[in-house]
Amino acid sequence: MLNKKRILQCILEHAPISRAEIAGKMKISKPTVSLLVDELIQEKWVFEKGIGDSTSQGGRRPIHLYFNEKAAYIIGTDIGGTKVKMVISDLNGNIVASSSFQTEHYLNTGLLKKMAKEIGVMIQKNGIDQQMILGMGVGVPGVTETTGIVVEAPSLNWIRYPFIKEAERYLSFPIYMDNDVNVAALGEQWLGNAKHKENVLFIAIGTGIGSGIIIHNQLYRGSSNAAGEMGYMVTDKNDMKNEFKPIFHRYGYLESVAGGKAIGDKLTKLVIQNPDHPLNEQAKLEELTGEMAFTLAKKGDEIALKVVDEAIEHIAYGIINAASLLNPEVIILGGGVLKSSEFILPKLREIVDHYLPSSVELNISQLEEDAGVLGAVSLFIREHDSIINFS
Repeated sequence: MLNKKRILQCILEHAPISRAEIAGKMKISKPTVSLLVDELIQEKWVFEKGIGDSTSQGGRRPIHLYFNEKAAYIIGTDIGGTKVKMVISDLNGNIVASSSFQTEHYLNTGLLKKMAKEIGVMIQKNGIDQQMILGMGVGVPGVTETTGIVVEAPSLNWIRYPFIKEAERYLSFPIYMDNDVNVAALGEQWLGNAKHKENVLFIAIGTGIGSGIIIHNQLYRGSSNAAGEMGYMVTDKNDMKNEFKPIFHRYGYLESVAGGKAIGDKLTKLVIQNPDHPLNEQAKLEELTGEMAFTLAKKGDEIALKVVDEAIEHIAYGIINAASLLNPEVIILGGGVLKSSEFILPKLREIVDHYLPSSVELNISQLEEDAGVLGAVSLFIREHDSIINFS
């Protein structure tokens, strides 16, 4: 089984490739390679196509082998506090079907039942054979256990929720689950800006701030599966002592100064204090958003620039602290705040490069909105014991 798995990986990474080339690369005898390749073809994991060039010595022209990305399909699900997004993907991460719905509409009336219904519709609409669905990976916004329990997910009101046990009432295939930012980190490592990197830090900056950590190609979850809670970092001890009041249960310092909601709140407060500001009346009626802060900052609004620059400084200090400790090859930034990446990234790089002892690649998420769902597909491939699990 091990050699068969290694041969499949070799075909996946080096296709088009011949049997002889596999034998040469892997130092396995040609008859063994040929036998195992025939099995892989029979099982539809591999297919033959075209004829390569013969060698300089002549002889038979080799037949090329390819990985069959359509041999099976995997469902990837990203459960957010606002929206649940689901995809069906082939084995190379190509999305063949997608669906989404508002979380709150079904949170109290059967979220998993709705998910099962959407999966059924996607399978039927796209004419996929149900037997070809290997299973599902899921990202959840909270602390999870590998036993399938969501320890706590505040935005979903879940505490010690037996997610996988409940999901199995509606779905007949294997299911794997992890924290949503961990899952997004896996997505970026599989198909995004962290491809071919073994040490990765993925930071998601939205209302809250969290991170997924991959060390030597393995997710680092911590002793109680709560590693990566960067939102709790303290980036100004004086402010922490004098000003910091947790806005709600389990809300950290860095989130209180650099999260999307915090940026909007600070902008609202300062605009109200400035009667001449064009948004003064609006700010009195409703809270301005973090998105508005970045839009105004790009236009040169002084108050917005002050708010945004301060938040960027705090994020930069958080990155410096985390990178000093973990020494990743690459740091990937994702989440709602990074929609303004062209404005944020140069400023972040300037501070990080200035203070960090060793340089680190700093990029934004390549997969963006799909990091969660494709990461969930990647989670399934890594965790499920099958021939395509190469980890």
